[in-house]
Amino acid sequence: MNEQVWSYSGQTYAERPTALRWEGERLEIVEILDRWHSPGEKGFRVRTSDSRVFKLVYDEPGEEWFVELISGPSQ
Repeated sequence: MNEQVWSYSGQTYAERPTALRWEGERLEIVEILDRWHSPGEKGFRVRTSDSRVFKLVYDEPGEEWFVELISGPSQ
């Protein structure tokens, strides 16, 4: 899958994700629910404008993003 994440990059790359592409649709990120950093990896749990929650992981050595849908919109 061709996953794409747009992010704000200040002093380092991928400081804060701002949008992602999911199933061909660009979704704006409205809230960062959690974030973590481990050797070689940056991770985020985010909420998009349509209330879906995603896990985003940036693999620093491989320079690629992995996107996983955690939950759909609230009913």
